[in-house]
Amino acid sequence: MTDEKLNGPDPDDLAHTRARADEYAVDDTVPRASIAADPTAGNPPAEAQAAESASQPADATEPGDQAASGDGADEAVPVQYGVGPFSLREVILAGIWLVAFVVSFFSTSSYVFTSVFTRGIDWILTIGVPTVAVFLIVLRRLSPSGIRRVGSLGIDQFASVGFSVSAVVWLGQLWSQVSVAVSGGPWVLSWVPWVEFVLMLAGVVATVFAVLVPGLADDFRHRPETVAHRAARPARPVAVRPRPVPAPAAEPVAAPTAAAGAHDPAAGEPAAYEPAAYEPTAPEPTDDRTHAVPVVAPASPQPFWALVPEDRDVVDDHGVPLFRIGPTAWALVIEDRGSVFVVRHEDGRVGYLHDTSGVTRG
Repeated sequence: MTDEKLNGPDPDDLAHTRARADEYAVDDTVPRASIAADPTAGNPPAEAQAAESASQPADATEPGDQAASGDGADEAVPVQYGVGPFSLREVILAGIWLVAFVVSFFSTSSYVFTSVFTRGIDWILTIGVPTVAVFLIVLRRLSPSGIRRVGSLGIDQFASVGFSVSAVVWLGQLWSQVSVAVSGGPWVLSWVPWVEFVLMLAGVVATVFAVLVPGLADDFRHRPETVAHRAARPARPVAVRPRPVPAPAAEPVAAPTAAAGAHDPAAGEPAAYEPAAYEPTAPEPTDDRTHAVPVVAPASPQPFWALVPEDRDVVDDHGVPLFRIGPTAWALVIEDRGSVFVVRHEDGRVGYLHDTSGVTRG
């Protein structure tokens, strides 16, 4: 054992071990004790590792690497080529607008010169709105920090609306002329409305239906996602407004047992307001020339009947007259405040009688 450590392994044994490692290179069933004598046994040569690495595709990544680097969509975005800073679709759309703009200066009538610019505001929808749309598309490429939307519409959405509206307006003029001609009328339109309608219809294809046209659809693919305008987002849910809770009904006020103003003093004593009603004593006459002297009672919170010698006003807190009491009917005083009587009417109104002189209590 000492000689083997000093002189190294025997050459015959080393060659035998390498042969066994090559035999079991594919299968991992080789006993580790049999290849422990050679540290390099069982490891593939460096040339084999280099060949295996070269045979793998360059863009192959492990699942863990893909998870770490995202979905890999940015690396797969193809390069979009166009004409200068503009895409193919934008160039086609600009060419359609340029031809339509030049044609709009020609006469739309076969008898007199009449263009869209000489008929009031017809130019706004026929050529004005598409002009603004193309201008915004060009500005978007030349000045990325410029106007990005028109209201809640993006620039491409506004262009779709502009060319669609213009095509409908030109179609309306042609439809009206065809209906007149069918009815036997003259044909007054020139070739301009026909050319304008075809050009605006081509603009609709390059805007509204561009996502369905091969070659033009590349302009809408792989665009970065942005937050939508608040007017273009889904509508908020609307909740049902809760119904108001009805207030509890107030308890009805008990009506007086006897009408205050319907009693006649000649018919006898009035009905008592309550069992403990005040019973006046009639004054004793001194002679034939004397008359009934009002009985003055001290201030008391106890209700009593009162009869005034003439008509007097019963007012509210602000001095506004509420009703009148007179010598023909008894009035119910629910509180005596000294110089002021609190009087209650038969219909429930309550007021103040400030003139308490000459009042007969009953």
